[in-house]
Parts: sequence; C-alpha cells; structure tokens
Amino acid sequence: MATVLPAPSLSPPSARQVHIPASDGYLLQGQFWPAVMSPPAGLPSPELRPVVVINPATSVAARYYHRFARFLQQQGMDVLSWDYRGIGQSRPASLRGFEAGWLVWGERDFEGVLQWLQQHCPGQPVDVVGHSAGGFISGLAASATCLRRVCTVAAQLGYWADFEPARRWRMAARWQLAMPLLTAVCGYFPGQRLGWLEDTPSGVVQDWTQRMRRYEKAWDQGGPPSLMAERAALVARTTRLTAPMLAISLEDDAFGTVPAIERLLGYFPDSPRIHVRLAPQAIGATEIGHFAFFHNRFEHTLWPLAVAWLQSGRLSGSEPWTRTDLPAAASSAAL
Repeated sequence: MATVLPAPSLSPPSARQVHIPASDGYLLQGQFWPAVMSPPAGLPSPELRPVVVINPATSVAARYYHRFARFLQQQGMDVLSWDYRGIGQSRPASLRGFEAGWLVWGERDFEGVLQWLQQHCPGQPVDVVGHSAGGFISGLAASATCLRRVCTVAAQLGYWADFEPARRWRMAARWQLAMPLLTAVCGYFPGQRLGWLEDTPSGVVQDWTQRMRRYEKAWDQGGPPSLMAERAALVARTTRLTAPMLAISLEDDAFGTVPAIERLLGYFPDSPRIHVRLAPQAIGATEIGHFAFFHNRFEHTLWPLAVAWLQSGRLSGSEPWTRTDLPAAASSAAL
C-alpha cells in the first residue's frame, strides 16, 4: 500500500449503481458497466460476453478503478466495480468495532458478488481483475471455482520481509508499526485524514500487518481450534481455484517483489499461472509502482496486456517483459 490520490468517478450513463447483498446479508455498493462497442464490430452475445469483476486493493475505494472499468466496457465487456464492506461506499457510519477482514471480504463479500452475478448475468463467463490483496481475495469465495480467468496486478500479501530491501525498514516502520498503532488508538485506521488511502476497519489492518510468511500462520500461535479449522478451510479453498491466472508485476513496485508475487501464487497450485514482470523503462515510463497501472496514462501500454488475457487467455511472445510459467499443481519454493 502507498498514498494514492483518488481517481474521479465517472457519471452515468457509463455505469449504474447497484446494491449487492453479501452472503451474510450485509449490503455492498457497486457500479455495473454494461458493455459498449462501436459498430460495425457489435457486441458478443451474452453467453459469450464476459463480465469482469474488479477486486480492489486493501484500503482502496472502487472509484479508483473507474477509468479502467470504462476501458474494459469499451472493449465489449460487462464490468462490475464494487467496494468491500467498511470501504468507500460500503462503509458504515462508524468503523469502531466494525467486523471486516480479508476472510470476510472473500468468504462473504466476494461470495455475495459472485452469487449476484449468477442471478443478474446468468450464463456469462466471469473473470476477475484483482489488485494487490484483491488477488488473494479472488480465491476465498466458495463460488470462485466458477471463474473463467483471473488477472492480478501487483498482488501480494504484505509480508514485510518481501519488501524491496533498500526500502524495507522505512516501509515496515510506516505500515507495520505506525499503521497498527494508530488503529489501536482510534479503533480503526484513519487513512483519509492522514492522506494514506481510505479509512479502514481494524480487522483489515490486522490482516495487512500480519508478520508471518503465510497468511494463515498468523492464527497458528496457540489459537483456539475454531481458528485452526478456519485456517485449513482457507488453504483448501484457494487450492480449488483452477482458473488460469496472469500475474502482472512491476519492477519498481517495492511491495510486489518477485518473492512477494510468487508467495501469493503458491496459494493457487491448481491454476495454470503466468507471471509477467515489466520494467517501467520498457514502455517509456519513469515509474509505475504499486498503484499506477490503473492510471489512464497507461491505456495504450499496460491496459491492453490485461485485455488480451481476459479476451483470449493468451499473451504475445514479443512483448517487453520477463515471463515465468507455473503449471497447474507445480510446487512453489515460497510456501
């Protein structure tokens, strides 16, 4: 995570506001972007037209991805952008004592999103673009087995030892020390007042700042049997995801280092995974980092990479990136 300036929302008729019940009934807010395409190409029939769900990063509101959503919409895809509970338009009046965390976002919120799509977009293939922790959350819903393709961007779990070595201690001081201390004082993370992303529930902060090599190991420190069972269910659920996965990472992303990206990919051993890593200079950019992939200045350079994957599940062999293929059921040294 890093400081982000919110992208402006786009007004109708580009999208319509939708209300999505999570699996436990909590009402989430989202935006549905029906596909548009200029003649004479026309639109694919609904049974062939994908609907793409954008899973945000931790503490980032859905509005940040609206320009990217409109771009996908103009490529002939239906798109759903949405806020996790406690974030953006899905936050309650008060975050103090509010229950939320990565598991809740995946098991209840993303599950509700997938069930909503089954009802409102029946028969359409469902793809996911998951940014940062949104890539992990993509595998936590029981219905994630229905996904056709997954594209992750800078997706990792925030393990401090994976941070870029030159900046590791400064980043750890901010995100692993200052963030949880502020959360303990306020009862939630006051990100908006600090200019550090969105206000964030304390449970999410606990997940982000967990210090273990494996996310579920944070519970394996003498916790009750119920947490051990939840841990086992988490691992089992992510291994059931079989959708082909493209993981995009950037060389100047201090969070998304190669060990960090591969650590997350290790949770999805039954998915054919491709990791492509790009240097900003390869596309004439000075920096991209953890967030800027979704800035519209990369509409003609980075965004087509995601679109090509979502449309065909294939990549060109001549693009300026390094590529690592992890076949389904391959073991990962990061586990």
